[in-house]
Amino acid sequence: MNTEFIRNLEKNKSKFKFLILPLISSAAVLRKEKLLNKLLESAKRNNINSSKIYEALLQTYLFAGFPSALISLQIASQIFPFEKFRYKLFKPGKKSGIRNCKKIYGNKFDKLISNINDFSPELSEWLIIEGYGKVLGRKSLSLKERELCIVAILCSMKFESQLYSHINGAYRLNNSIRLIKMVIVNLEQVGGMHIKSFGLKVLNEYAKTRTLKGLKI
Repeated sequence: MNTEFIRNLEKNKSKFKFLILPLISSAAVLRKEKLLNKLLESAKRNNINSSKIYEALLQTYLFAGFPSALISLQIASQIFPFEKFRYKLFKPGKKSGIRNCKKIYGNKFDKLISNINDFSPELSEWLIIEGYGKVLGRKSLSLKERELCIVAILCSMKFESQLYSHINGAYRLNNSIRLIKMVIVNLEQVGGMHIKSFGLKVLNEYAKTRTLKGLKI
């Protein structure tokens, strides 16, 4: 990622706050530590709230594991004052996890849980309580913002079926297809052309199954 790309990104004031967090999320899970520093510095220059940075990086442990999240948050803590946060034990109920998951999957929620339950009852429960309840249900970063970050993470890690589901989730939460496409296209700057091409392929498959006016991939 060159300096010119970051400068151009910063000029797009209306979209910057929606595009910088997915880029940071991608750099974190791909272990692009120098690039992560550059993106974090850009976010700081443009007054992105430190709590949003914290939440975006914290949720990466669901996808890339604790080691990745620990490293990324440690790097970010050198730039943002995370020590000011006061930790409060968050004990979400199963109902909140179900509610958030349904916002992503809609009428496919029951099938999702049933399919996972067939091969792992534990994961079907943890998905709701841990994923959609304890993590995605936290404040400071909206579910709408989280979904754009998750699209970037899953695209970067090339999890096709999950990416498809979360493209749908991002769209269901009123992120425009144009914005989702911008998130995916920008990932070339983090992980290369192959990641962008992979993401656009999945986005195109999603578009083919729906009537989305004016959608051009």
